[in-house]
Parts: sequence; structure tokens; C-alpha cells
Amino acid sequence: MQDITLSEEQRQFRASLRQFCEDKIAPRAAEVDRAGEFPWDNFHACVAMDLPAMGVPAEYGGVGADHVTQAIMIEELARVCASTSLMMLISKLGMIPVIWWGSEELKQRYLPRVASGEAQASYCLSEPDAGSDVASMKARAVRDGDSYVITGTKYWITNAGISDTYTVFAKTDPAAGHRGISCFLVEKDWGVQVTKLEEKLGVRGSPTGEILLDGVRVPAANRIGDEGQGFYIAMGTLDRSRPTIGAQAVGIAQGAIDYASAYMRSRHQFGRPIAEFQGLQFMLADMAMRTEAARGLVYKACTLIDEGAGPEELSMAGAMAKCFASDTAMSVTTDAVQMLGGYGYTKDFPVERMMRDAKITQIYEGTNQVQRMVIAKRLLK
Repeated sequence: MQDITLSEEQRQFRASLRQFCEDKIAPRAAEVDRAGEFPWDNFHACVAMDLPAMGVPAEYGGVGADHVTQAIMIEELARVCASTSLMMLISKLGMIPVIWWGSEELKQRYLPRVASGEAQASYCLSEPDAGSDVASMKARAVRDGDSYVITGTKYWITNAGISDTYTVFAKTDPAAGHRGISCFLVEKDWGVQVTKLEEKLGVRGSPTGEILLDGVRVPAANRIGDEGQGFYIAMGTLDRSRPTIGAQAVGIAQGAIDYASAYMRSRHQFGRPIAEFQGLQFMLADMAMRTEAARGLVYKACTLIDEGAGPEELSMAGAMAKCFASDTAMSVTTDAVQMLGGYGYTKDFPVERMMRDAKITQIYEGTNQVQRMVIAKRLLK
């Protein structure tokens, strides 16, 4: 594996992106959370910086950035606004199946639109009764000539109602269990209905909802991969996207550390800055150590993707990065609230928002209990 020390170009990218985030994204973060609405101004600002193009190959209109650089992007956005970082995460997630398993026609038709910001994408795997147990999904895709007719409900869909395309998994052979799942790229205008939007604890600027496909007709050319390959595509996609969830968690944790350390220097108690209290110093040191360890796991997993590692190695590294980083984010943000005392518990200070945002990183793209199962299974194989 290559050294994961950042290149000078990556360091410069981080510096320029941090300035962009401080100038354009951070000032809106509290209002985005309060309003609970998709921040189109933030999205357009990201488009102007070519951020949606980062994860799209250059031959399809993207930047074709390596995965470590993509992680830096997500990390810096999440450091100031987790909702905005999720905009960039979700369209890439929706397009990973196209990038890796889609036909040349699908790549040419959809990837440039996502890269330019003209379109956004969602990933539709979970159902009301099929979350971690993907094989239990009930959505059906029935072949009808040159089309498939898809019927079913998908739940916990990030960017529901905002996205222009939906990568949908449905069973083409219900009797075959997980081997009967196939994958399709469905355009919103073909009949995708948003039937419910959730009122959430965190990442409130990113809509999450239930979508209904009621006999939606999809051209056979919009199937991604072969019939029955959907489960393999779904798992392969998550192996490649979990490290960036880890990057989001690292960014949230870093934002909490930066704010808490500044607060410690400015807040006085008993006639001196609380930064001089050893108990708080030790808390801050532990927060920083855990976050840096999480960052290392994330960058390692991203490097493995770039190096073309095999599925078992990707699965293990992605699970470790996502699980450790998200647990770290939850711990660090909770400690940051504690360090601010009563102030930390109010919405006047950003650490309570960071703590709420951190929680979802332990849940989506596979709960951390599932990640531990994946890790243990690999170790005991």
C-alpha cells in the first residue's frame, strides 16, 4: 500500500477548501439546521467550486480526484456543516454503481450531469422492513419487453425529492433471495413519488424520506449490471462509500475540537482561562488523538480503493474506517458539549448541532453493529 502522507497538492486543496467553507458554508450552518430545508445556495456554491465533479472520472466531465482528496473535501465541508457535506456524499453514492458497473451509455448520459451540478442522485436500497437485511426487500422489477416495471417502497432515502435520479434495487427473481436482486437507474420524472419526509435529529438540511414506485416503467438500458447482480453491486458500492462516511465523521469531530479549544482559551473561571485546567486539557488531548487515528483509518481505506484492492480488503478497511470514525465523532462531540457546560447544551453554540449530526454517522450505510460483524467475520474466516 502506498504511503498515505498527503501530497503538497492535497495540502493546498485542503487549505483552499477550508477558506471556502469558512467564507461560504459556515455562516449558514446554524440557519440550515434550524430551517431544516435543503440549502440551494450552499449547493450552488459547491458547484461553482467543482465539488460535485470531484468523484466523477475525467472522461465523463469530472475532476477524477483520488479518493483521499475526495475524503478531504467531505471532511472540510462536514467540519462546518454536515448537511452540506451530505449533498456531495449522496450524489457520489448514487453514481458509484454507474461508475463501476454501468454501461458506457449510462456513464455518458448521467455522469456529466452530476459532475456539472445539473443533476443530483440518490441511492435506494433500504425498505421499511429491509434495512440491514437487504435480502428481505419486497420491491419488484418485472421485465416487460424493452422495459422493467418497478413497484415498491424505499425508505431512509437521502435527498428524497431533490434528486433527479434514483439508483433503485429491486428483485427480478423473488425466489432467488439476494441473488435475485437487480439494480436500476430511475429518473424522477418517470413516476418517483416522495410520500413522506422525516423530521430528524441531525443533518436537518438534507431531506430524508420515503419514496414510492408504483408501476414505474424503466428502460432495460437503465439496468446497471446484469440481472441478479444487484446485491453484489450494492455491497461493492457501500465498501467504496463507507470511507467517506468516515471522512464526514472525522470532519464533524474536527469541527468540535476546533470550537472547543477556542472556547477553552477565551472562557475564564476562577480567574484564569479554563484552558489551564488539566482535566480539560486531558479531555482535549484524547479528542484529538482519537480523531487523528480515525483520519488515518479513513485515508488508508481510501488509498486501498485507489490501488484497486480486492473486495474482502475493501470491505474490512471500509468497515473499520466508518465504524471507528463515527464512534469517535459521537464521543468527541459529546465531550465538546461537556467542555462548554450549559452553553454547549444551547443552540447558541455549534457543538450541540455537531453532536446531533454525528449520531447519524453511526447508523447510515450500515450500523456500527453491522460493521463490527463484518470485521469479525473477516478476522475469523
